[in-house]
Amino acid sequence: MRKLSSFTTATAISALMTGAAFGQAAEPFVLDTIYLNSGGLNDVDLGSEELERTNATDLQDVFATEPTISVGSSLPVSQKVYVNGVEENNLNVTIDGARQNNRIFHHSATTYIDPELLKAVRIDPGVAPADAGPGAVAGAIAFETKDVDDLLDPGLSFGGLVSTEYQTGGDALAASLALFGRKDGFEYLIYTKRADGGIRQDGDGVDITGSSTDLQSGLAKIAYNTERGDRLELSYERVEDEAERPLRADFAGLRGGTETRTYALERENVVLTFTGAGDGAMFNPTAQIAFNSTDLFTAPMPGATDAYSGTSKSLTGKLENDFLLDGGTITAGIDFYRDTTDITGETTVAFAAEEKARNVGVYAQGLFDLSDRARISAGARYDFQEFEGVDGTTYDNSGLSVNLSGDLDVTEALTLSAGASRVWGGIALAESFLFDTAWVYPDEIEPVTSRNVYVSATATLGSFDFGAKLFRTDIDNARTLYDSTTGLFGATPGQTTDLETKGFEISGGYSWNTGFARVAYAKIDSEIDGLEADSYAGRYLTTPLGDNLVFEIVNTFEPLNLTVGANAQVTFDNDLFSGGAPSGTQEGYQVLDVFAEYQPAGIEGLTIRAQIDNLFDETYTQSASYGQEFGVVTPLNEPGRNFGLFATYRF
Repeated sequence: MRKLSSFTTATAISALMTGAAFGQAAEPFVLDTIYLNSGGLNDVDLGSEELERTNATDLQDVFATEPTISVGSSLPVSQKVYVNGVEENNLNVTIDGARQNNRIFHHSATTYIDPELLKAVRIDPGVAPADAGPGAVAGAIAFETKDVDDLLDPGLSFGGLVSTEYQTGGDALAASLALFGRKDGFEYLIYTKRADGGIRQDGDGVDITGSSTDLQSGLAKIAYNTERGDRLELSYERVEDEAERPLRADFAGLRGGTETRTYALERENVVLTFTGAGDGAMFNPTAQIAFNSTDLFTAPMPGATDAYSGTSKSLTGKLENDFLLDGGTITAGIDFYRDTTDITGETTVAFAAEEKARNVGVYAQGLFDLSDRARISAGARYDFQEFEGVDGTTYDNSGLSVNLSGDLDVTEALTLSAGASRVWGGIALAESFLFDTAWVYPDEIEPVTSRNVYVSATATLGSFDFGAKLFRTDIDNARTLYDSTTGLFGATPGQTTDLETKGFEISGGYSWNTGFARVAYAKIDSEIDGLEADSYAGRYLTTPLGDNLVFEIVNTFEPLNLTVGANAQVTFDNDLFSGGAPSGTQEGYQVLDVFAEYQPAGIEGLTIRAQIDNLFDETYTQSASYGQEFGVVTPLNEPGRNFGLFATYRF
């Protein structure tokens, strides 16, 4: 494996900083796309400027500069997000407010979304507010797609956007088109994208099994705004991916094998939202109903005839109101979901099986300014769930979730924050690809519960800022169907697992009038049933992550309409375990990406961007990718050096 020394990485970033510093002025540059809001210093918000700057093409890019958020797999079709070391199935994940139910196959992605559609991502790690929704066992992730107001300047009635890109990795080509407008209170947005490409290579020039690009995505929205301020919006978002992938899409193969089969994934999300203008302090309503589904078809393994199609569907809704009080706000409401996960098998003996869950929750969340220096967020929700197994066995359960967090400005420069939550998550639906019509359900399955806590501090000294955070999550009775005695999944439907993750993050940054530089470091450890975690036992729970150090620097040369930047990820050797026993070392790596973005003064609306990913052609496997503990598994490497050219024209 070729390695780039940390000194070389630091030197490259330092060179960019030196060039940027020539334009330094007295007024600091404000990085307003990652900010801390009234929910507490624990929250992370990635805004439109942040997403446009990273020019994300998959979820790894979206979270590349957040050291506590990792994304495993180099293939979007099998990427999973880990927040503070916890896999996203233990978080409440929403797209435009609609809760997602995507647990189908442990080798495929959980939430497959095209980042080009996104205008913002909000993450509540660990401690999430009650109005984030049910099942926020280890926090919440909220994806929000673009609206007309994000694309069309005020006063204009029509606009469009055309973009194209070429990347040398796999000779990938992509093109997208968006049309949008507004008239007499109505708004509309239509977006479509198509991306194709061949097999990519890692830093050693070796083909990455099943790494071709075959993506179609789309977004359609129509909305009406009344003169008094009411808004009714209907949105439809869809993504499709169908190509030859590794037999098990989150790793390259077993014992050196590189065979492939077809994976066809389709996901759609339909959301109808009404937001009332309100009449002042006591009536500010929001109502929403949504439907989402994910369907995954896997072709037969080589030499077999078994093809499978797994589907997850969810009907969700909520009715809530904001009460604006002196010194704060209370959001209260009721929400529900009806989830179904099923599988059909085209085998020698065809079969079908499904599990269902219904849930109704009531909640209230308050945000209050206790004084000029102190703020508090507190909330509670109570959920009632009915679960039905593949054989018709039903369970009725209910439980209370509570959260409390607060910020205290010790001085004008120093703020302390802390928070804790206890969450009841009900019984999670199992993965459809593990369903067995012969399952015999136990008399009781314990609902999942969790405890989350964090403490943090931030300090601002002129143009410098610093932060530190400690966090921990304990999850009891997570329904993973893993039997630690036999090492098998899915033998019986009632098996549960306990998880403990803990870690810390420290960060520092410096800003100037045309740019910023930031460094952040995180260390995360996790245990499953009291043993050091591995990625096999950690299915739907966690994966070994170790240490992660990220750098980012950006500067705009305003007279030239030119922005340049770089971000780097540095990990360190990490001891691995399998079944609690040492099983080798996950090698550290150092990866540097750079970009330059130019807006020609003579062509209004045109943006040209050139970027180089993995500048030093490192050969590595992302730390969150599956299977690095096991000698029989060939993990998926990340692509080697990749040159990309992007052009976007707005009209």
